[in-house]
Amino acid sequence: MPQTPDTSPSDRSPPDRSAADAVWRDYCAATGVDPGSRCDVYAFGDSPALADELLTLVLDGPKRATAGLVSDYERDQEELPVVGIHSIVLDGRGEPRCVLRTTDVEVKPMNQVDERFAWDEGEGDRSLSWWLDAHRRYFTRTAAARGETFDDAEPCVFERFELVWPKTD
Repeated sequence: MPQTPDTSPSDRSPPDRSAADAVWRDYCAATGVDPGSRCDVYAFGDSPALADELLTLVLDGPKRATAGLVSDYERDQEELPVVGIHSIVLDGRGEPRCVLRTTDVEVKPMNQVDERFAWDEGEGDRSLSWWLDAHRRYFTRTAAARGETFDDAEPCVFERFELVWPKTD
């Protein structure tokens, strides 16, 4: 199980979208989704190893949620997720591996996360205490790397999603 939680968007450079664009075109052609609709592209976490570890949790089933600080979205000038958008998730090498569809988004202080969300995120032992400890450590570490501080009362984006491509049925 991962020892470090994910955040989206990650602290890495924007990905090369060419391979992701090809996956998006294939997905839209197969499903009838409008290819002009919003599709975000990202990798989980802040390292290739963590991206692969968390992607495996998505592909194998327990991970159906992700969390990120609102300040990270603002700093990266990225739109917050909304229900119905799609995201292409990259592996640690930057290759597109799956398409997700956002099913729920809630913005509230990080320290107001609930047990159900911690379970849905699918990391560690899936408990609230594990989630809080791991995310406090992660957000503190990534903030320090940017010369900033972290307070667990900061607004956080709690996003739930479903895996829509590749089909797992």
